[in-house]
Amino acid sequence: DNYNERVREPNGFALPNPPRDSRSFRTHDGKAHFIPHDLPDVNIPEDNYVMMTIRSHDQYNTTIYDLHDRYRGIHGNRRIVLMNASDMIDRGWKNRHLVDIISHYNGQDRRSNSWQLVAYDIPRGNIATYFPEANVLIPLDSTAVKSNTPTSKWIICSLINAERNHSEEE
Repeated sequence: DNYNERVREPNGFALPNPPRDSRSFRTHDGKAHFIPHDLPDVNIPEDNYVMMTIRSHDQYNTTIYDLHDRYRGIHGNRRIVLMNASDMIDRGWKNRHLVDIISHYNGQDRRSNSWQLVAYDIPRGNIATYFPEANVLIPLDSTAVKSNTPTSKWIICSLINAERNHSEEE
């Protein structure tokens, strides 16, 4: 109601949200209902990581407007692997070290070369890469059960030293 007036108010306005505003829920008993799901029992092989793809600040879906990700303080490069600092230390790697990423799914490997490591506050055993640059690593036949979307948030990968060293790329 009165959207055109309310949208011009300083600081905008919040849309109604009954659970937030009045702790009311539109259920038969007026309470929130939660449905727990069992977590899958996964076994990640040693020296493998779970890769997720992420978007940067200046990106909408696959359209990239700039090479600066102000959310994460990364500028000028999108072939980045965000990795837990302790995982990097375990491998003897430092920031800017170049690696190749190999994804593993159903006996097939996919490889993408020359990615730069960046230490980041991410759980151990996980890595993050930018979408769509990492799409080559996503198996087409690995999809979510109901939505049939690619499983780009859960890809088993290994990292190896890049075939070409950092000085060759600069």
